[in-house]
Amino acid sequence: MHAPDGYIDIPTSVAAGAVAVVAVGFALRGARRELDERTAPMAGLVAAFVFALQMLNFPVAGGTSGHLMGGALAAVLVGPWTGLLAVTCVLMVQALLFSDGGLTALGLNVSTMAMATVVVGYAVFRLVVAVLPRRPSSVVIGSFVGALLSVPASALAFVAFFAVGGTVDVPLDTVLSAMLAVHVLIGIGEAILTALTVSAVIAARPDLAYGARGLLTGTELRLGATAQVDGGTR
Repeated sequence: MHAPDGYIDIPTSVAAGAVAVVAVGFALRGARRELDERTAPMAGLVAAFVFALQMLNFPVAGGTSGHLMGGALAAVLVGPWTGLLAVTCVLMVQALLFSDGGLTALGLNVSTMAMATVVVGYAVFRLVVAVLPRRPSSVVIGSFVGALLSVPASALAFVAFFAVGGTVDVPLDTVLSAMLAVHVLIGIGEAILTALTVSAVIAARPDLAYGARGLLTGTELRLGATAQVDGGTR
């Protein structure tokens, strides 16, 4: 869903960029509370994984493309602030080195693909786990629902920017229907992949999953850390 240069007018792109800069500024401060010596390497792994996911593109309409986002996955594994930074770094690398998304549209892409997916994905995740029993399966279910809704939310955010400053001669209802139709399907695939990934991390090292903090029992978290220590000494 990378927007190219010129697809959204300059004033709207500048406004989206300003919002993205403010959000990243807050994320830089918030990430300090989420990361420590154990979990910091996890952020790099998550960013690399999200980068791989986003390299799979599907054409949508009028020069735009759709693909897996990874925002909800990043937020659940390393925290919303760190997740926002991870996805933002991925978008910057893609724009600067791979010409995937225009440079003038970078702030717009950060707003729609990083901010929207992380905020919606993590908010839905927290809402789901709040009403479910405190067990590992609840974390997996929450991540599934969060990822499922985060992708269409990102598409809607893009459509909102297009409605304000779109420059391409494509009817708004056409863009809306095309974006939603494709991204609802992509959301299903992303939800499945997110749930499988979170499930694998929780099974191996529940202490490294940010979304599991405060949800799993101390015994479950210690077992994950102990399993890693025992595995490393064999």
